[in-house]
Amino acid sequence: MSEQERWQAAERLALVLTEGGLQRMAARTLAVFLFTNTETITMGEIAEHLGASVGSVSGAIKALLTVGLIERLPTPGRREHYRLRDDAWAILFTGQNTVVQAMLQAAETGIAATTPGGPAHRRLGDMRDFYTFLLGELPALLQRWHQQRAT
Repeated sequence: MSEQERWQAAERLALVLTEGGLQRMAARTLAVFLFTNTETITMGEIAEHLGASVGSVSGAIKALLTVGLIERLPTPGRREHYRLRDDAWAILFTGQNTVVQAMLQAAETGIAATTPGGPAHRRLGDMRDFYTFLLGELPALLQRWHQQRAT
């Protein structure tokens, strides 16, 4: 595969991520992390790959750092280096537990504010039950993932 084909594939992945709800620059930046042939990369190198400003890449880097997909590495000099975390996907999944917790709390609040036995009460109860189930299953699922990955 040529260099151009590789980066076209990266842009296609970024489009899929964007359609899935990720902000466009964060999606494109994540694609760079996934498709680069280097272990680490600087913000300037990402901006160069994307033909974007360092400022817009900076915001994307911050978003990816916040959700735990990438990490900043200690490096001498002025240019900070970043890399995709080895366990990025599991971290993202567990990091989203805060979203699941928020959804669970919103369901509980909604249940308290609706008429017992009514359709809204039932729907919110289903929502609460789903997220309660999901939270209960995540630890075992992630443990199996780590075991599979280790083999």
